[in-house]
Amino acid sequence: MAGTGGFSVSGYGPERSTMSRLFARDSILRRLDWVILLCALALSVIGSALVYSATRNRTELVGDDPYAFVLKHVMNIGIGLALMAGTIWLGHRTLRTAVPILYGLSVFLVLLVLTPLGATINGAHAWLVIAGFSLQPSEFVKITIILGMAMLLAARVDAGDREHPDHRTVVQALGLATVPIMIVLLMPDLGSVMVMAMIVLGVLLASGASNRWVFGLLGAGVLGGVAIWQLGVLDDYQIARFAAFANPALDPAGVGYNTNQARIAIGSGGLTGTGLTKGSQTTGQFVPEQQTDFVFTVAGEELGFVGAGAILLLLGVVLWRACRIARETTELYGTIVAAGIIAWFAFQAFENIGMTLGIMPVAGLPLPFVSYGGSSMFAVWVAVGLLQSIKVERPLSA
Repeated sequence: MAGTGGFSVSGYGPERSTMSRLFARDSILRRLDWVILLCALALSVIGSALVYSATRNRTELVGDDPYAFVLKHVMNIGIGLALMAGTIWLGHRTLRTAVPILYGLSVFLVLLVLTPLGATINGAHAWLVIAGFSLQPSEFVKITIILGMAMLLAARVDAGDREHPDHRTVVQALGLATVPIMIVLLMPDLGSVMVMAMIVLGVLLASGASNRWVFGLLGAGVLGGVAIWQLGVLDDYQIARFAAFANPALDPAGVGYNTNQARIAIGSGGLTGTGLTKGSQTTGQFVPEQQTDFVFTVAGEELGFVGAGAILLLLGVVLWRACRIARETTELYGTIVAAGIIAWFAFQAFENIGMTLGIMPVAGLPLPFVSYGGSSMFAVWVAVGLLQSIKVERPLSA
């Protein structure tokens, strides 16, 4: 066996061409899940078109260059693809040994947000801005929570000592996740906390831990939500968002403005949409943050039900293939990592699209692969790399 990926390259003599080796049955290229890769790329391409339409005439953002945002978006996709390739090359098993370092680094970065190095962008104090480069560390915390919990919960099971994680191991895994979640809550970045909570639930369900832990966490989540509300942890703008969700007619020109305009934009698209760059809501800049949190409104208005449905279909296929990878891997560690990514993508997409339709509160979460934003784009492509690594490192007979 050679390489970190666990696939054999033995038997290739000098007479075998490079192309033959690339496409041999046990090569990386043949064993990748191309459906996930192509669907994620298609989402990113669609996102590029939507970002361009949303920003091309916003001179306060792009100045004299209508392509400024879309070029940055494409560059972020390219970096994301490179990170995916690096993740596949390293392999999720190699990253398992580096979890303590990755976890410590991610916690350190989110702590820095609470220092003077932290910055507020679009109302969220969740960013680091260093030398003109902005980074949202909470996006990478999602990955380290998945890897860290998977490492702990699967250690004794994959070693053959137990069939399921014991209570002590579950407590340790929950403690590992709680530290960064509490730091992110102090920012406060409630949207990211919601995603992380769903990740923890997905990981526990996949690990085979007792259902008492799952029900206990659901109960604790409800009590925690009430406590957060009563203790005044949330900022005023976050409270206003929940109030507008509970009462859509509340202050339509103020806190309810975003969601009202979002629904108007989506509803005006009809079946096939007005055409790219031809949406009146988008061109008129009625919906704020259309390149990031509300990018789905551009799809609804300019691509219509067909285009918006295509985005949902592509996201659904990505989740379906990820479920297959989780089910078919022969180790619990891989299953848990894949399940955590599934919970992350599924909830974040549901929340992002749901808030534009008025069925979820506004939480400031990007749409995976589609929304503009470097940190989010890098994180989701690393996650795709983890899924691909789990697939290519499983035995050929699996």
